[in-house]
Amino acid sequence: MAAASGARIGVVTFPGTLDDRDAARAVRLAGAEPVSLWHADADLHGVDAVVLPGGFSYGDYLRCGAIARFAPVMTEVVAAARGGLPVLGICNGFQILCEAHLLPGALIRNDHQKFVCRDQQLRVVGNRTAWTADLAVDQVITIPLKNGEGGFVADEATLDRLEGEGQVVFRYEGSNPNGSLRDIAGVSNGRGNVVGLMPHPEHAVEPGFGPDMGGAPRSGTDGLALFTSVIGSLVRA
Repeated sequence: MAAASGARIGVVTFPGTLDDRDAARAVRLAGAEPVSLWHADADLHGVDAVVLPGGFSYGDYLRCGAIARFAPVMTEVVAAARGGLPVLGICNGFQILCEAHLLPGALIRNDHQKFVCRDQQLRVVGNRTAWTADLAVDQVITIPLKNGEGGFVADEATLDRLEGEGQVVFRYEGSNPNGSLRDIAGVSNGRGNVVGLMPHPEHAVEPGFGPDMGGAPRSGTDGLALFTSVIGSLVRA
């Protein structure tokens, strides 16, 4: 069945990726057609946007995302992103985007040296991106978080530039789960077509399977807004 929007969004699978099917389902629920992309693909098969999902690409050897950054598909992703293609990196995907220099900064081991898995509140800081247009500035959303190397770091000059140029997209609300500097949970590039965040919006898109919200177990669907946002940006374009 054709997607309601006509949009085709690629979801990349690397060896060790865990959340590609979840991301594809989120794309489908938002109204677009998910297109599977393999790490060895030499083209993007005409997709309108790309999601780099979470997991442990190439086993996280060397450094999270460091090997995936050199996968053949990433040559195409980098070139397309620089040309304006919307790209979302979730968790390991965020790490890959930083390694590929599509986003500034880096992700390091959580400051408490432990893997964290919990429902996490985020405050929306920037909604002038392809992936956050359906969210309101200062809106607080709840989506799952699961990472061991989620601490966002950058030098002070880079952090100041991100703040000053509106490239901080999400901050951790309530408590900082991994020691990220300035509570940063997600950032964008200057153009706003590339966004990375550590929490997992694809795990909060369907009632019965998301975070607990308002006394209703597993009812949270806040993550769906990221996927509807990019579809809307594609339609408007």
